[in-house]
Amino acid sequence: HLDFTVVKCVLVASPGFVKDKLMEYVLSTERPEFKALQENKSMFVLCHSSSGHKHAVSEVLSDTNITSKLSNTKAAGEVRALGDFYTMLKNEPARAFYGPLQCLAANEQEAIDILLVTDSLFRSSDLPTRKKYVQLVEDVKAYGGTVHIFSSLHVSGEKLALLTGVAALLRFPMPELEDMLIDSSSEDED
Repeated sequence: HLDFTVVKCVLVASPGFVKDKLMEYVLSTERPEFKALQENKSMFVLCHSSSGHKHAVSEVLSDTNITSKLSNTKAAGEVRALGDFYTMLKNEPARAFYGPLQCLAANEQEAIDILLVTDSLFRSSDLPTRKKYVQLVEDVKAYGGTVHIFSSLHVSGEKLALLTGVAALLRFPMPELEDMLIDSSSEDED
């Protein structure tokens, strides 16, 4: 069941004409369970994807035509924020970091402009871990930064989880954090 008072948009994506046939069936069938869907048909956005697999979601969400329609949804904001992080990591690596050690050090300097954190860290069952990330989120907000909490069920959240689950875009370059990376890896080798 969908609660259309909360849902802002429903993407229906598929290769070929499956999405079209599905919507045609839902809108033309006189069944009580389809009534809410029919009344809210304007919230459905049909779009093409190269496959029906889970990875196609990020393909659909990166399409500029779709993102313009979804500009006010959380998922589109997460995809955009993660894309901005990767761009910054490529172009200005001294302003983009991931990992708890680097993000906490940047937070101590009030340097975090945008914090990306997975919900699995933010809502961890391990109390010290949860407290650490809740405090990090509160600090970043208090310093005027933006926080994106990624769903671990979404493709963008899975990608962030591959980067330790926490990443930050900084207000100013902090090359000393790169040195922390090198120092911590050389200590691991010893």
